[in-house]
Amino acid sequence: MIPLPSPQQLRYLVALAEHSHFGRAAAACAVTQSTLSSGILALERQIDAPLLERTGGKRPVFTPLGRDLVGRARMALASLTAFVETVDAAREPLTGSLRLGIIPTIAPFLLPRLMPRLRAAYPRLHLWLREDLTDALRSGLETGRLDLLLVTLPSDCGDAETLSIGEDPLSIACAPGHRLAQGDAIAPAALAGERLLLLEQGHCLRDQALAACGLPAAPLSEEFGATSLHTLVQMAAGGLGVTILPRLALAGGVAMGAEVAVRPLAGGAARRIGLAWRARSPRAAEFHALAPSIAAALADL
Repeated sequence: MIPLPSPQQLRYLVALAEHSHFGRAAAACAVTQSTLSSGILALERQIDAPLLERTGGKRPVFTPLGRDLVGRARMALASLTAFVETVDAAREPLTGSLRLGIIPTIAPFLLPRLMPRLRAAYPRLHLWLREDLTDALRSGLETGRLDLLLVTLPSDCGDAETLSIGEDPLSIACAPGHRLAQGDAIAPAALAGERLLLLEQGHCLRDQALAACGLPAAPLSEEFGATSLHTLVQMAAGGLGVTILPRLALAGGVAMGAEVAVRPLAGGAARRIGLAWRARSPRAAEFHALAPSIAAALADL
């Protein structure tokens, strides 16, 4: 019988490819760096082939075979996860653990409304939350570290299945003395020529807000960078420009206490919120069952 690699060895290999650093990969796997290195070395001996180039550099360099096996390791881990999920789903739907990944422009504003609903509707469901950018969440989904994502659509979720559950209308925020503060609903075309304050690269709201307003992609600014909507609100209050905010964040108090004027964007400018899960997941029916609770929390706004 051919000796098979262990799931842990595959996790080490995938983590090293994702983090490109032995220390960070070991931390992601909750092991020491020596344990991770030994695990990969044991895997190389087991298959009698090098996966890494031993050049003495600090960053790992994969051999062509190593790069190919990283992709196969991801698929193998996803299959193993689906194996376990099939057993769990067969016992009783929406019970046990569910690892949910949420992007930062949704998590702090929706969860206070959503969590009480889920606890009441599914008392035996244990929800583990991970807040991160879309790319990191997609990687977690592909490798089985996450079961379900709550993101905006369209997003690059790889081969994942997606389900739209609602829209999140967009508004602009600016200093009270700004010309746009004098109107009611603001036409997206009125933003042309304005200095737009946007989140840094990697936040999907950046490009989706521009697309919803029909505006061209904005270059990254070297003068400032913001990773939170709260920071953008304060910058707008300071007269540095205009920012675009989703209704979800406004209802969650992102502009509370800030001296800004908030005006809705006309023409139905909005971002879509939806779920994403691994294609052919045995828990797909459960994820569909969760959608109404999430949509109801959005409707509360």
